[in-house]
Amino acid sequence: MQYDYVIVGGGSAGCVLANRLSENPNNRVCLLEAGPPDNSLFIRIPAGIILLMRSNSRNWRYYTVPQKALNNRQIYIPRGKTLGGSSAVNAMCYTRGHPWDYDHWESLGNPGWGYQDVLPVFKRSEHYEAGEDDFHGTHGRLNVADLRFRHPVSEAFVSAAQEAGYPASDDFNNATQEGVGFYKVTQKDGERCGVARAYLHPALERENLTVMTGALVHRVRFDGRTATGVDVEHQGQVQTLSAGQVILCGGTINSPQLLKLSGVGPRQELEQHGIDVVHDLPGVGENLQDHPDVLVVHQNLKRDTLTLSPWELPTSGLRGVWDFFYRRTGQLTSNVAEAGGFIKSRPEEPIPDLQLHLTAAKLDNHGLNWTFSIGHGYSGHVCILRPKSRGDIRLRDANPRSPALIDPRFLEHEDDMEGMVRGVKAMRGIMAQQALGPWRGNEIFPGSQVQSDDQIRAFLREKCDNIYHPVGTCKMGVDDMAVVDPQLRVHGLENLRVVDASIMPTLIGGNTNAPTVMIAEKAADDILGVA
Repeated sequence: MQYDYVIVGGGSAGCVLANRLSENPNNRVCLLEAGPPDNSLFIRIPAGIILLMRSNSRNWRYYTVPQKALNNRQIYIPRGKTLGGSSAVNAMCYTRGHPWDYDHWESLGNPGWGYQDVLPVFKRSEHYEAGEDDFHGTHGRLNVADLRFRHPVSEAFVSAAQEAGYPASDDFNNATQEGVGFYKVTQKDGERCGVARAYLHPALERENLTVMTGALVHRVRFDGRTATGVDVEHQGQVQTLSAGQVILCGGTINSPQLLKLSGVGPRQELEQHGIDVVHDLPGVGENLQDHPDVLVVHQNLKRDTLTLSPWELPTSGLRGVWDFFYRRTGQLTSNVAEAGGFIKSRPEEPIPDLQLHLTAAKLDNHGLNWTFSIGHGYSGHVCILRPKSRGDIRLRDANPRSPALIDPRFLEHEDDMEGMVRGVKAMRGIMAQQALGPWRGNEIFPGSQVQSDDQIRAFLREKCDNIYHPVGTCKMGVDDMAVVDPQLRVHGLENLRVVDASIMPTLIGGNTNAPTVMIAEKAADDILGVA
């Protein structure tokens, strides 16, 4: 089978490219996704994120290797495994990062990626229900809306943050980003509007677009240093698809793994696993970055937050089902992480260095600890935005079905640990304000016994986790460790691109889904020669 473009990975970037590249009926496009279609009811229902976090069919459910700075704990890394990728299983927060982030990318040798270059692409990609302005557009495919449900404790959290001295914000995607408020979400009519719904579904009837789900790519094929197609396992058989261009959109974990399985990466690692070297490219799999995150959790005196209690769930659940299916309102339209924002951990910070999310439920270990979530409470997430720790993605073996070895090296850089200590103190300061008084029960995490900086550090080693924003393992640039150039072409090879969050040279200060859509839109312009 011969295609002009074979796109490996049907996540956020892959769905954008499938739409854009197939707009021209003369382009034959094939999109390959290892997971199933995005036809689960729990994808449509925003609060279904609670169950998708545990899904075996639509979540890769990765774990890191033991993390030295976190008491050798293995950290859960959920990633979307379905059409739409992580946009089908995430909390739908629409944030872009700070303008500084993109100007920094440009300063690293990536012309055309400064903030003034990418802002028009962000605007073009969205339909912003609040209306067009200097930072938002209304003619794009990705619907961005206000939440239809705000829990009272989320409202109180925003008030408490203002009492603590942080500014209010009704849009985290403006020029300053700073402030606390409610997240805009990728929803439409009270349902999730993931990238598959926004970009792929409208293109499915095109005769020149083939979409294959349950399709695991084993390797990219090469003629010399020119990519010619892929070997893909589908319905129990391995077949070869020929392509004029191969575009990897597997994400920060899977794209570098596939490059290495295909013979592109550090020579020593490839030879260790008996893989023939096509191109010795040392940066593949390096430069892994993610946002470390920790929870400050309180009991709730008012008993009105989300709970998995078998005594209360039937009543509250039935009410939520009625509100959602008959009105598209109520708690099931919640993205669970409704309130939050971007703040400075100390006055001398030039831009926000902490991000907050408030969840109206007791959480521990990504909600995987079900028994902990029985009863009422609320949880404040805090993460540092630009960690200095750098990790890597390495092969476990040469089997494409084996998960990669994921090592973010969370908090191994001293500055990251100290930033998180300041973050815990900032979150505690908000939680102590008068606005949250009617809800505030005992602090469960870190707990009243944890007060000194050393005690907070010990708490972080025991409980620090991540908030699902891995990037950087196929970084864009021109230095010796760069994997792709500013047009996202793999250095030293022909007809091969990487287009996903792995190309980010540094982690942006915010949620990564909207930037991934922007990256794919920009790549489509380059591929199609759009000025």
